[in-house]
Amino acid sequence: MNIKYLYYSLFVLFVLASCNRPVAKFVIENNEELNAPAKVKFINQSKKADRYQWNFGDGDTSSVENPEHKYLMSGNYAVELTAKKDKKSNSTKQKLHIMPPDKCLVLIQTPYGDMLAELYDNTPKHRDNFTKLADEGFYDGLLFHRVIHGFMIQGGDPNSKNAPRGKRLGSGGPGYQIDAEFRPENIHIKGALAAARMGDAVNPEKKSSGSQFYIVQGNKLTKNQLKQIENRKGIHYSDKQKKMYLKSGGTPFLDMDYTVFGRVIDGLDVLDKIAGAKTGKGDRPVKDIWMKIKVVK
Repeated sequence: MNIKYLYYSLFVLFVLASCNRPVAKFVIENNEELNAPAKVKFINQSKKADRYQWNFGDGDTSSVENPEHKYLMSGNYAVELTAKKDKKSNSTKQKLHIMPPDKCLVLIQTPYGDMLAELYDNTPKHRDNFTKLADEGFYDGLLFHRVIHGFMIQGGDPNSKNAPRGKRLGSGGPGYQIDAEFRPENIHIKGALAAARMGDAVNPEKKSSGSQFYIVQGNKLTKNQLKQIENRKGIHYSDKQKKMYLKSGGTPFLDMDYTVFGRVIDGLDVLDKIAGAKTGKGDRPVKDIWMKIKVVK
């Protein structure tokens, strides 16, 4: 065989093989000033491929062609896309930078999904205590031990971890209380994150539990109901606050008696699912509802 013809044939086969090889390519949508937690959309621009494998750089993967991925924490991530066809594949990488949040945020993970809550800066004692306990893993594995539909869901009792079924819960804590931080701008609208506490008879200063908290579900209110609460408690709601109560509902009868130190800003559907759980004695859910809380950094 003519050696030149052999080389030419091999060259043609190599070119044809290269032409049929998939090419991995993607762009990151809105890849500017992303703050944690960030939902990032990846637009696949690969060619000659019919299968895809994504590695998002945080331990999660996907085979969706154009995935959307949620980065919980800030940091630098190396995102890799591998485009495949038959036995051939091609990979490409891009760097992604997620900046820290501009507010104090915590992620409350549950078997029903996640809730993202903002902690208010105007209640620094409660904010700092909650994030400290979360960073220490104090809440991980604890239960929402008291659930009342149309009212609230409560958790944070350390005695609830691995608690046997039927055990009454709600008296545990870290061994200290927190001074009340009542703020007229912090109200008990739906999603409000507030501190549980002992009753007035034994706690006239209305100090908060060191760890137990509740998230308000509440009910819709009328203008007349709000007016009655204002008169009874000596509270004057702003027009904005009235609109929030009328639109979202809540438990205004608790305002200025319990410290509200945050609010769920994403995942109210999860709140509703937990609030709708079947309960037994002491309003404890029949099926345990665990939590895990992370400070978004």
